[in-house]
Amino acid sequence: MAAVSDKLKELGIQLPAVAAPVAAYVPAARIGNQVWTSGQLPFVDGELPATGKVGAEVSPEEAADYARTAALNALAAIDAVVGIDNVTRVAKVVVFVSSATDFHGQPAVANGASNLMGEVFGAAGEHVRSAVGVAVLPLNAPVEVEVQVEVAG
Repeated sequence: MAAVSDKLKELGIQLPAVAAPVAAYVPAARIGNQVWTSGQLPFVDGELPATGKVGAEVSPEEAADYARTAALNALAAIDAVVGIDNVTRVAKVVVFVSSATDFHGQPAVANGASNLMGEVFGAAGEHVRSAVGVAVLPLNAPVEVEVQVEVAG
């Protein structure tokens, strides 16, 4: 498999700076041959691009883009712990969607994160996933993403 960093360059993707935690936790931790991320919000330059519930203040299409951004933030956290080129497989992606009471499209929103993993890692980006509708997320973010990966060594 080609280096993940090369694939990111080919796709025109630059990993952002690791988002600063908003409470008492670390962005990612290595446990054996895995790295688990904390829930990542779709911060861009330290700011949320939108707030509110999907299906009300935020459209499903916007939310899918925000899930992609949150997943990029998760990859940045992984990169900071082990280096992105040491990722051998994406194991699991969890996407929390702050949902209006009548919104049921969480899987399509979660595709924003899942599709990114496929673009970046190819077959090694195929993963199990949960897409969960919730009442509210930290800072009134529309989405939050967690990622678990397997790493070399």
